Amino acid sequence: MPGFRKRSPTAPVAPPKAPSLADLIARLEANGRSVDRPFLEKVYAYSAEMHKDQVRRSGEPYLTHPASVAAILADLRLDQTCVAVGLLHDVLEDTLTTRAALEAEFGAEIAELVDGVTKIGKHLYVRKDEAQAETFRKMILASARDLRVILVKLADRLHNMMTLDAMSTEARRRISQETLEIYAPIANRLGMAKVKGELEDLAFFYLYPLQFASLQEKVDERLRVGKKGIAEIRERLVTALAEGGIAAEISFRVKRYYSIFQKLRRQGIDISELYDYLAFRIVTEELRDCYAALGVVHQGWRPIPGRFKDYIAMPKPNLYQSLHTTVLGGRGQPFEVQIRTREMDLVAEDGIAAHWRYKEGRLAPDGADKNVRWLRQLVEIQTEQSDPRSFLSSLKLDLYPDEVYVFTPKGDVFALPRDATPLDFAYRIHTDLGHHCTGARINGRLAPLRTPLKTGDIVEILSSPTRNPSRDWLGLVVTSRAKSKIRHWLNTQQTEQAIQIGRRMLEKELARHKLTLKRTVESERFRKLLAEEGLGRPEDLLARLGYGKATLAQLLPRLLSAEELQATPEPPGAFRRAIGRLLPSGAAAPIAVSGPGDLLTVLAKCCRPVPGDEIVGYITRGRGISVHSIDCPNVRNLLYNPEREIEVAWSREDGGVFAVSLVIETEDRRGMLARLTEAIAKLDTNIRQIEADTERPGRGDIEVVVEVKNRGHLEKIRKALGALPGVLEVSRRMSGSARGARALD
Repeated sequence: MPGFRKRSPTAPVAPPKAPSLADLIARLEANGRSVDRPFLEKVYAYSAEMHKDQVRRSGEPYLTHPASVAAILADLRLDQTCVAVGLLHDVLEDTLTTRAALEAEFGAEIAELVDGVTKIGKHLYVRKDEAQAETFRKMILASARDLRVILVKLADRLHNMMTLDAMSTEARRRISQETLEIYAPIANRLGMAKVKGELEDLAFFYLYPLQFASLQEKVDERLRVGKKGIAEIRERLVTALAEGGIAAEISFRVKRYYSIFQKLRRQGIDISELYDYLAFRIVTEELRDCYAALGVVHQGWRPIPGRFKDYIAMPKPNLYQSLHTTVLGGRGQPFEVQIRTREMDLVAEDGIAAHWRYKEGRLAPDGADKNVRWLRQLVEIQTEQSDPRSFLSSLKLDLYPDEVYVFTPKGDVFALPRDATPLDFAYRIHTDLGHHCTGARINGRLAPLRTPLKTGDIVEILSSPTRNPSRDWLGLVVTSRAKSKIRHWLNTQQTEQAIQIGRRMLEKELARHKLTLKRTVESERFRKLLAEEGLGRPEDLLARLGYGKATLAQLLPRLLSAEELQATPEPPGAFRRAIGRLLPSGAAAPIAVSGPGDLLTVLAKCCRPVPGDEIVGYITRGRGISVHSIDCPNVRNLLYNPEREIEVAWSREDGGVFAVSLVIETEDRRGMLARLTEAIAKLDTNIRQIEADTERPGRGDIEVVVEVKNRGHLEKIRKALGALPGVLEVSRRMSGSARGARALD
């Protein structure tokens, strides 16, 4: 794999020039894959022809990218079809080639796979976030039919990350953040540890360059100092296993830099306090030798209580199997030992790609298929969420690693994410059980629904047919399945209420014109209106009216003839007064609203959008339109209902000043606060509020609320602060709390 073994995964450099066709064939044959040389020659030539006039931002011929992606796929031991798709994966997106032409040239299977990894064009959607979300949804749905789609996409993202230095600073940060949120977790769910580690470390390098350089230096120094001790431990392991008659290979590895970085931040410690950055790996021939080797390790070193995990008896959902134990070294410093068979080691590194099985080009109905059923669950979720951004939020939630194993009273075991609650457990078993859940018994004792579950808990769900979900439940669950089911139920109820409100409003107005709703709905004008609005049912139009996304003043001229409208003239100002009773009027922000005019628009305090941000309007109950950033956690994760969204835009740039909250992580240096405030003052920016603490050793956390004119002004401030000596990270705070979610109610 280009750059996979030949370079340090934590020092991103441009990979070698594009692998040749002969190189790709050699990689396939080395991994025992069958090769149809004429077919691959045709594919390689086609890709070269389609991309012949294109160059990458680095100045290299564009063919270097698809050829490198194909080489990564070959090194992952994937089949010839996958390698061919790697060579062709960009022809639909970046050339004039059509899917029909691709299918005529290489067949339906190749065309379908290439289409699955092709992005959705932004011109089809109003905003960039919609295009991004719809692209991910398309990819997941295609992967549920054929998992090779997602494997090609991972290889594509890996090579893009390897060559990311040619992009602008803003693009590097955006792509790296997306990699950490989506692609690395997907690789983890598929058990592809090498790909996951590469993606995380490359993203870490671009997102936190100062922390990366500092951590790399400290880890390298510790390895140099501890080199002798590492050799001694390995020698003792070799001798002890040989004396026990256990044939095994012994190696050691250092934790990935991003993994170390996360642990240091999570525990609030310095690298000097981290001892388990090193792990020894024992790979045996037979399963029984794994447990025998564990006994040898525990006889030679004292095990630390509570640090033993048997992933062989209870594998992780991503196929991973191994024994993990942490023991104390000769100098009192702990180190980890991982023990597994050769087959388990292969799966631990390459995951689903290590034992790929196909039947007529589709994932075979065997054990491997069962281990990716989370993709099927995502397909189920997307059928309940028409909005692609809600689906993307569910995807991010579902990618959290499963770490808790709980049991039903009958002994069935379920894997759930850390911090999952009995309510998550109820929805995992069955949707109806979740909807009607009233309580739970954990290990025989009654427990609140918000209780975090622990591995080994026996959970019994109590239910009642009269109990239904409430909005508060969204704050009690962590799994995407539970959140999706609760949102779907709540949105269905809201839609029914909106339909009833819209029905009453339209019936009352039609009665003034001596018309009935039934007659109007059956009219040709009504059917024409539905068609023009792209609606399938009369209820959809009534729901729009009830939600406030459409008004009687807009609809009546299109539903009634001029004679019918003049027969009963509307009292002057009647509609405005009616709207005024429902929603406040006026404008508190420089926002233009598509649809009803003169409605109050309020900038949400949870995300504090500024001119230049991409924004979304949300119709609240009686408080006008709440305007949020599209990245606001409350819009994405809590009470979001697509039916209550309304299009909004910044109407002018000179909208005064806007308060934005920045979170600054610094080294604990004397005078740090003074340097920050001086830098902000030099940028003609007022500070409304500032708070600082140094609870974490060697670190300072500062939150400052500043006044900015627009997004450009904000980015200028962030860049200036980030360049100060001792500043580690500058980020914009967006609240995802339940209090912030009230803006959506």
